[in-house]
Amino acid sequence: MIDKTVANAMEAIQGVEDGMSISLGGFGLCGIPENLIDALLKKGTKNLTCISNNAGVDDFGLGLLLQKKQIKKMIASYVGENAEFERQMLSGELEVELIPQGTLATRLLAGGYGMPAIFTPAGVGTEVAEGKEVRRFTFHGVEKDYLMEAAFEPDYAFVKAWKGDKAGNLVYRGTAENFNHVVAMCGKITIAEVEELVEPGELDPNFIHTPGVFVHKIFQGDSYEKRIEQRTVRTKEDHV
Repeated sequence: MIDKTVANAMEAIQGVEDGMSISLGGFGLCGIPENLIDALLKKGTKNLTCISNNAGVDDFGLGLLLQKKQIKKMIASYVGENAEFERQMLSGELEVELIPQGTLATRLLAGGYGMPAIFTPAGVGTEVAEGKEVRRFTFHGVEKDYLMEAAFEPDYAFVKAWKGDKAGNLVYRGTAENFNHVVAMCGKITIAEVEELVEPGELDPNFIHTPGVFVHKIFQGDSYEKRIEQRTVRTKEDHV
């Protein structure tokens, strides 16, 4: 068994340099790699291309890197909840590639599968298709155009799991799995932070979501805030 553990996030990101591309798991603020993002913030790594469903909020998650102007380009499917993301995009300070959410997920998956490209009907005839190849296929008896989209192959992938073992096998909890599994698959080097790190054999193999073959480094994170973008609670009157 290869022990893939490192001491902490700062040790894990050794090798991450200015100008690199990083895919990050999470949806909103759910399941984001908080410790790894904080390490990038402290290290000051800049001119990054980040692939993520969204960019956190103004004062948390990837929003912190945006505030420090450490991100050069965002590849995402959603701008909402982050006013600084929107401001930088509209002002031209930040290069942004907005793509359909399903296309984002499938391009990440294709990178993990070793497929150089996918074909999808999403985006055909829109700005998303500008400069890209379109092919006509007959599928299920229907002939229509499909857009060719390149697979993602980022330099690094950052993911967060509930539990992991020293061999890199990961288990996610509930909806915190979201993009984490496909992100873990596509990175040239994948780093996982976990809430609980256990010995090999302690995880039930029937419930492992991401096999350790995809993970290169793993560490036990700490001080998780697990923020919620919009917290909505009921008043006492609502219970009546």
